[in-house]
Amino acid sequence: MRRVCSLGLALIVLITPAAGRDIYVSNTAGDDSFTGLQSKNVADRSGPVRTIARALQLGQSGDRIVLTKTGEPYRESVSLVGSRHSGYPHQAFVIDGNDAILDGSAPVPPEAWEHYRGAVFRFRPPKMGPQQLFIDDIPAERAIVDPTSGALPELQSRQWFFYAGYIYFCVERNKLPEDYRFTCAKLATGITLFHVRGVGIVNLTVQGFQVDGINAHNSAREVYLGRVTARGNGRAGVAVGGASQVEIDVSLIGNNGEAQVLTFPHSETVIRNSNVFSNPAPAWLDRGGRFFLGNQRVEGGIADRDVTADKPAP
Repeated sequence: MRRVCSLGLALIVLITPAAGRDIYVSNTAGDDSFTGLQSKNVADRSGPVRTIARALQLGQSGDRIVLTKTGEPYRESVSLVGSRHSGYPHQAFVIDGNDAILDGSAPVPPEAWEHYRGAVFRFRPPKMGPQQLFIDDIPAERAIVDPTSGALPELQSRQWFFYAGYIYFCVERNKLPEDYRFTCAKLATGITLFHVRGVGIVNLTVQGFQVDGINAHNSAREVYLGRVTARGNGRAGVAVGGASQVEIDVSLIGNNGEAQVLTFPHSETVIRNSNVFSNPAPAWLDRGGRFFLGNQRVEGGIADRDVTADKPAP
């Protein structure tokens, strides 16, 4: 993206009053048969819809999708596609999470676990591929498997790893797997962006997806991610694909399986005022594209250190 244009989009997303409609979502009080034009339930059925997917069906260029923070994660995978989910001059298309969580995980049944050895138990998740394990909706501490050593890591209490199709977990003293509230990644990607322009995603945590938290898949231009937390996803917190342009601002990205930020050829990614943690995978995995920390061009990836762009995120 042209970085000046990206900064302009940030101001539009965060400051400019909405010229389009606000469409409200509540995953506890909403109903997908409502119009979503009111934040509270009212007699004329104009109250909030229940799902983000339904709000996107109702949305048009320049609208704002407003989530209600209910204390219950939004458990769905959504896509923004084409002009309908794009902005127009001086007004972005916005998803405002209001500090809610978009979560792609599903409960692990207690009976799925089998004893492995000592305090370590294991289970086979229903879907193959990258994985993440959560305890009480928070990413559990992951141990790294060295594929060249032939030896599995020794787990400490509450640590886990994924190997040969199984998730292994070490329980605490006098506990069994049924004493924990486990979830693991089920849905593929949290938010996919395809052929859109002028999009803002703000005030949202995206976690627990098998592949990516947010994926600017192709031709997603002038995309602004502000006050976003992308954590505990199987591949990357944020992936930026061909001809896409993304600015990540005042955000936290970490605890994703293969990379925190993953870039591909012909893309451009700018990180400002954010923290990107190289745990347990590289802060930035470079598979192509242009990458900036603030105004500084960086090349080749960042594998072994955390990234603080400009200043720590509040």
